[in-house]
Amino acid sequence: MGLQCGIVGLPNVGKSTLFNALSNAKAEAANYPFCTIEPNVGVISVPDERLEILSGLVNPQRVLPTVMEFVDIAGLVQGASKGEGLGNKFLANIREVDAIVHVVRCFEDPNVVHVAGKVDPVADKEIIDTELQLKDLESIDKKIQRVEKPAKVGDAKAKKELEILKRYKAHLEAGKNARGLEVNDGDEEAIADLQLLTVKPVIYVTNVEEESVLTGNKFVEQLKEAIKDEHAEVVIVSAGLEAQIAEFTDPEEKAMFLEEYGLNESGLNKLIKASYKLLNLITYFTAGEKEVRAWTIRKGWKAPQAAGVIHTDFERGFIKAEVMKLADFQQYKTESACKEAGKVHIEGKEYIVADGDVMHFRFNV
Repeated sequence: MGLQCGIVGLPNVGKSTLFNALSNAKAEAANYPFCTIEPNVGVISVPDERLEILSGLVNPQRVLPTVMEFVDIAGLVQGASKGEGLGNKFLANIREVDAIVHVVRCFEDPNVVHVAGKVDPVADKEIIDTELQLKDLESIDKKIQRVEKPAKVGDAKAKKELEILKRYKAHLEAGKNARGLEVNDGDEEAIADLQLLTVKPVIYVTNVEEESVLTGNKFVEQLKEAIKDEHAEVVIVSAGLEAQIAEFTDPEEKAMFLEEYGLNESGLNKLIKASYKLLNLITYFTAGEKEVRAWTIRKGWKAPQAAGVIHTDFERGFIKAEVMKLADFQQYKTESACKEAGKVHIEGKEYIVADGDVMHFRFNV
């Protein structure tokens, strides 16, 4: 399954610097270097040290990591909800993404002018929130107009939908994002067709100066306080530092550079991990002489669904799955040794795939 994150932010917050750092990042496996689909869309491999472990065990012809798309969504200014700037294109692009990566300026630099004249991450966040909320209100109002008439004549489903829509409307009018509204299971169906913008999960990327990349700063704390009820992820990065990290092609040199700043990993890696956590994603693997490959699925998916990301025939004709744990594979070195030790399990349609499972599927169509 493809994963697409849209990068948003006001002018001069470091959004383009971050996107350019992503575009220059050298993938650990050469099969999926960053590539540009459109001028503002790029694909990058998801770093996963488990692929290296499997590759060392299997010695495949190729290694294919799973990938993520990053979309640099341009054109947001105050008034975007009314079509100002490239507002309509911006809002259309953001409807298509799985998650929003909201880059917020948390650094002071007299050489980089702030559009509002001062650094205020909470105010910056609220500008974008307001534009998205206004567009969502427009969508909600249109649907309310459609369901009011059948609701008045006694249509039970329409009455229920109208009640839910009015709750969302009041929530948005209070300046709150739709994802923060507590609703009963199933109530989200009332808005499912609207593709509300503020329902989408958000990762806030706080762009700080290099000195604050480990601990953050007062601006980061201000933002964290403002979003504490949003169930959002916060990642601290220095976009300028990420641009330097992306230039390294040698893993050892890159590791040494990170160590100089006290970092265990790049901001890109932290961003990808935060995306997986936010979207409730996990990875399973297939491993053979031709290729070792990572596959992204939702946590809680059963074996047939997981097989379906390889090919729909795998799900349609699913018979069984052979499952090994990576730790067992590491210990016994080969698949045949794992089988002899009873470490290869045969699982049926109800098996819930675990993160890191190594799987072979049997199917018949």
